[in-house]
Amino acid sequence: MQIIINLLLFVLILGTIVFVHEFGHFLFAKLTGVYVYEFSIGMGPKLFSKKGKKGETEYSIRAIPIGGFCSMAGEDVENDDKSIKKDRFLQAKKPWQRFLIMFMGPGFNFLLALIVFFFVGLFGSPSLTPTIEGTVKGYPAYYSNLSKGDTIKKINNHNIYTMDDVSLYLAVADHKKPVQISVEKQNGNKETYNIKAKKETVKVNGQKQTSYKYGISLKTKTKKGLLNAVNYMFVKTGALFRQMFVTVGYLFSGRIGLNELSGPVGIYSIVGEEASQGFAALIYLLAYLSINVGFLNLLPLPAFDGGHILFIIIELIKGSPVKPETENKVHTIGFILLMILMALITINDILRFF
Repeated sequence: MQIIINLLLFVLILGTIVFVHEFGHFLFAKLTGVYVYEFSIGMGPKLFSKKGKKGETEYSIRAIPIGGFCSMAGEDVENDDKSIKKDRFLQAKKPWQRFLIMFMGPGFNFLLALIVFFFVGLFGSPSLTPTIEGTVKGYPAYYSNLSKGDTIKKINNHNIYTMDDVSLYLAVADHKKPVQISVEKQNGNKETYNIKAKKETVKVNGQKQTSYKYGISLKTKTKKGLLNAVNYMFVKTGALFRQMFVTVGYLFSGRIGLNELSGPVGIYSIVGEEASQGFAALIYLLAYLSINVGFLNLLPLPAFDGGHILFIIIELIKGSPVKPETENKVHTIGFILLMILMALITINDILRFF
């Protein structure tokens, strides 16, 4: 029974994120007059479809509840309907209009996260200030001079603004070396400590995993109210953006391997873990994944929204658009490579269960 519940939650969370993303594209395509063939949630065979009132756009739900699309005139020049007026094609629109269409998919993902974090902050959110509550006996931090009330300012010379920053920079640190933690004491003095993590082997869902712990606990005071909601909304979103920038940078530099990424199977297991912690954890996961999807889609890579935006920038620089056929070929190749990458990540996710 729990498997079915987790599966439904997985579909609901990913479905919401995809719907919001594609709706961003759809809304601005309609606003700028682009002909939309189909607005679909899910991939694969159609389960349900219906034409809009004007008989123009087909709205559909497909069998595989992962992904979705907003199919616009001009995206696939080989299969375009020749009866559609040329001024309704995507390429016929001005660069700023095409930019808005491509950006607003990720933009709506960010908006979803902001709204979620606003309501979390309104009804009760933990303080994000990285203030130490204490240290855990038996772990390295306990034997340092870190003390309750210290506020962490830097880790390995990276500025720390929130608790999320602490988790991030401790996670990506070279655990073979001591981590440099700079704090501000309650009396205003600033001190720096070198602390090496303690290596542990733990079991997660029956699998052995290596973890590195410092033994630092942070203050988790809950705040509520309108002002807290606005503050939490922006500060939390900013913290997750920094997390994505660092993670992607480490991925391209090779400091994070592809085997550490998660695909749909990995996300399903995370949904199960968060569901056991309650509704608040699931809501946070929704916002977190929405920011991830939006951020990754803005990367200037073929088949991503950022790849389309890159071609718009190239057009503005060279003074003329890239041939639609050339751009489509680049995006098609990028899509194929993306599917191969997703297959490898999914295989790795499955192997983690054995």
